[in-house]
Amino acid sequence: MLEIINVTKTYGKVIANDHVSGVVPENTVALLVGPNGAGKSTLLKSIMGLLRYRGEIRLSGHDAKSVEAKRLLGYVPEMPEPYPLLTIAEHMELIARLYKLTDWEERADALLRRFELDDKRDKLGGELSKGMQQKISICTAMLPEPQYILFDEPLVGLDPYAIAEVKQMFRELASSGRSLLISTHILDTVDDLWDKVMIMNEGKIIEDVSRAELDARDESLEALFFRITKHNAEASS
Repeated sequence: MLEIINVTKTYGKVIANDHVSGVVPENTVALLVGPNGAGKSTLLKSIMGLLRYRGEIRLSGHDAKSVEAKRLLGYVPEMPEPYPLLTIAEHMELIARLYKLTDWEERADALLRRFELDDKRDKLGGELSKGMQQKISICTAMLPEPQYILFDEPLVGLDPYAIAEVKQMFRELASSGRSLLISTHILDTVDDLWDKVMIMNEGKIIEDVSRAELDARDESLEALFFRITKHNAEASS
């Protein structure tokens, strides 16, 4: 279980995350949706330990900053930054060494083939297009086979073939018992795959609802999103 407890992150006087709390149970696909600037990327970076924050984040009972928790986590950032002087193949080897993986080569080859990078394995990170950077980011995140995977706008910059592959990967990860937290402002990113949705606006989670609850209310995700965010905007104006 991923537990986010009263997390606050500020940049000077700007409050990016304002006492955010939420839970992603095991074997769950959760969406983190909201308009641009809602605080979604900041929250994911906090979970990954890339930012300092107040509050508590736990994975399977471990503090998110611990080595035990980091071994459970995979992360695909919105803006991938591959090492400019490492080749695609060397990026995969680096991850394998950092995680002390064994028998990883066949899995790495399969990931590179899947995202049409197998014939580009000698390309340097600094030579990659935005789409290729996103693909290698996905491949390196998947190589250690993490239990929890954070995706920050994962489809941005990808070609239609890669988008289809990522969506299929979401389905496979979900069916294998992994937990996904997918941050997006594109509401049909995972179609009917998601189990729960957390809607963020102005640094706060303003709605946290399961698919079953939404179905019982006979309300679509799109309708909920616009109703909630519009109401919140009107209330704060």
